[in-house]
Amino acid sequence: MKMKKVLSLVLALSLALSLTACGGNNADTSTPAKEDSNTEADDSAKDDVEEKETPEDSADDGETADDTSSAGGADVSGKTVVFIPKVTGNAFFEAANDGAQKYAKDWGFTVEYEGSATAGAAEQVEVINKAVASGADAICISTVDAAGVKDALMEAKDAGVAVCTWDSDAAADARALMVSQGTPEILGQMLVDMSVDALKKRGVDPEKDEVNYVWHYSQATVTDQNSWQVAGEAIIAEKYPNWKKVADNYYSNQDAEQAVTTGAAILDAYPDIDLIICNDSTALPGQLKAAQNEGITKDDMTITGFATPQAIKEYCEAGVLYEWGLWDCGIQGALGCYLAAYIAAGNDVAVGDKINVPGIGEVEVMANDCLNESDTTADKNNGVVLLPERVIFDETNVNDYNF
Repeated sequence: MKMKKVLSLVLALSLALSLTACGGNNADTSTPAKEDSNTEADDSAKDDVEEKETPEDSADDGETADDTSSAGGADVSGKTVVFIPKVTGNAFFEAANDGAQKYAKDWGFTVEYEGSATAGAAEQVEVINKAVASGADAICISTVDAAGVKDALMEAKDAGVAVCTWDSDAAADARALMVSQGTPEILGQMLVDMSVDALKKRGVDPEKDEVNYVWHYSQATVTDQNSWQVAGEAIIAEKYPNWKKVADNYYSNQDAEQAVTTGAAILDAYPDIDLIICNDSTALPGQLKAAQNEGITKDDMTITGFATPQAIKEYCEAGVLYEWGLWDCGIQGALGCYLAAYIAAGNDVAVGDKINVPGIGEVEVMANDCLNESDTTADKNNGVVLLPERVIFDETNVNDYNF
């Protein structure tokens, strides 16, 4: 009898241990990659605008049994992410940092905003190396020059630091995930659409009239802005053959003072120019300031591009431009830092996976070729996440935004 009791006890204990071990395997909630995940990626990014969730809603979503957002499920809290802008002191990057800091408090990790007042690859390499030496868990960077920082980022990865990018990408093999404001086609189209609309508002027929134009932005090495310019040029060539690009691109190196002097140089060289496209958040206010100094208004010349609403508000109110655009850079900065911490925590993702980001919502990992058709994508922890929406600002809504 005693032997039977002992045997029964052993069997019961073995069964309990077996059930516990089986339960431990249920943590794998990774989602298999979808077929043709890039099909119509540009259209879906335009049309599918996701509603932001509150932190409470996101917390509830994270507890559902079929949640596919946590490939591995490791917690991001306690991580340190070094958040690197192209340049400090710029309204766009400062607003992105504000968003990252705000959300990081809720997520329980630290964001260290580190950069230089000079937009240069050498300055960013110095910050990257400092982050690695300090023992940071992750880096999230908007690159000034993808080639110029590649070696430093590869060394950071080799040292065990998770690397993500936002705003302006690095080489695809030098980072895990990139948080992009949109594909080149989406943003090139947006720049052309704003130009067309503003031209019409001042009585120019963009389809029939000759439109002399030029581009003014930061640098020839900046990945994102150059890709938008190339896409925009392709759209102009196809739809508006009557437009004439009167000069090579003007660059002001994301320097606020240089943006004004470069803007003035454009106006001096082409006083009767119809359109100046500034696909850079430093070039646009500089160009507008130069125009304002010359007494030029939105009915004399069309100037448009990308910048934060508050950076352009004074020029909008003064009647120097009709409209300009951007996206929520606070969300973009926060999302980039979250994904960097997410990878640093040991989570693995693949193309097609969806990640539920508390307080922001669900995002999907896309293949790298949605941004650059020649880029390949690794099987794990490599890809692109697109922001769901972009915004056009004008006098009717500029006061609705505080960044």
